[in-house]
Amino acid sequence: MNAQKRRAIFERLRAANPHPVPELAFATPFELLVAVVLSAQATDKGVNKATAALFPVARTPQAIRALGVDGLIPYVKSIGLYRNKAKNIVALSEILLREHGGEVPADREALERLPGVGRKTASVVLNTAFGQPTIAVDTHIFRVANRTGLAPGRNVDEVEQRLLKFVADEFRQDAHHWLILHGRYVCVARSPKCGECIIRDLCEFRDKTG
Repeated sequence: MNAQKRRAIFERLRAANPHPVPELAFATPFELLVAVVLSAQATDKGVNKATAALFPVARTPQAIRALGVDGLIPYVKSIGLYRNKAKNIVALSEILLREHGGEVPADREALERLPGVGRKTASVVLNTAFGQPTIAVDTHIFRVANRTGLAPGRNVDEVEQRLLKFVADEFRQDAHHWLILHGRYVCVARSPKCGECIIRDLCEFRDKTG
């Protein structure tokens, strides 16, 4: 795919949604961090339901530490892998209090040292909480990048590096949000809704539907 076509794709995505926002509910960087950790192999809707009960009770590292793992589990037990996630959230809260004054660091290396936080989670936090032009690649973005020809790669790391290389600076801050929403609602896994797609004529997928 050439640069002109890539640019046209992002121009259309921007025109359709000039100010994209994440679907996870949060009010602070710490709430976002907790929500993203919980969202692994879970839906944003399910996470929002859990955090709607959790955050009024515990929305800071201090409050999460006070709850402890056993106290946190009842709030997150509806989410897959909840025991391990609860352990990670309590452990990362303790590290934030001990090493970062209770604040979420705006630094990738520091974030990725936190339990339950990998590159994708760190990228989401850096982008959404701190305005850094990172691109977090999840299953939706991996699919869209490969299917459309926008930034094909054999794994999420390759796709991320190609997106960072190919996406123009003016689109990079919002690229993650546009692509994940496109993959979640239009370029879906089993039967993409090509008839509803605003970038259909730019997409290089050979087996378009509709």
